[in-house]
Amino acid sequence: MIYLVRHGQTDWNLQGINQGQTDIELNETGIEQAKILANKLKDVKFDFVFASSLKRAISTAQIIRNQKITIDNRLIERGNGELEGRKNTKELIDFADPNDTRYGVEPLPEFRKRINDFWDEILKKYVHKNILIVTHAGVTMYTQAYLKGEFEYADYTSYKLKNGEVLEIPI
Repeated sequence: MIYLVRHGQTDWNLQGINQGQTDIELNETGIEQAKILANKLKDVKFDFVFASSLKRAISTAQIIRNQKITIDNRLIERGNGELEGRKNTKELIDFADPNDTRYGVEPLPEFRKRINDFWDEILKKYVHKNILIVTHAGVTMYTQAYLKGEFEYADYTSYKLKNGEVLEIPI
């Protein structure tokens, strides 16, 4: 089973500020969300734990489970260039448009490729294992698209996990 987790809340999440790859710490609510997940998952033996290299994901993973964490940069959030640290970025750019890379936003095909590469490896190497993966909203959305085999450039906002939410995926 894969346990896909979106990191706990940060102050920027609370304020509606675009984080992207800016390395923001969890706030008190985010720490509490991770503790709730730790309690919810306390009886699960994880064979492996993976996390994005950003502090908010690593901290969430450490709170959930005190064991070796494999940091994987393929799990990092999509780079949002000059839009990081700003509010109302949806009015400035269509994040689902693969051709919209204004403001230095990471091209969607490149973002999707690294997520697909990660999952190709996980599904090949770790079948029948319990894996905890702590990452970000964008990665959780495109992970579900990858696993469900849906159209490459559809609107996947309904797949967005909330801060501190876990999705159990049988493999």
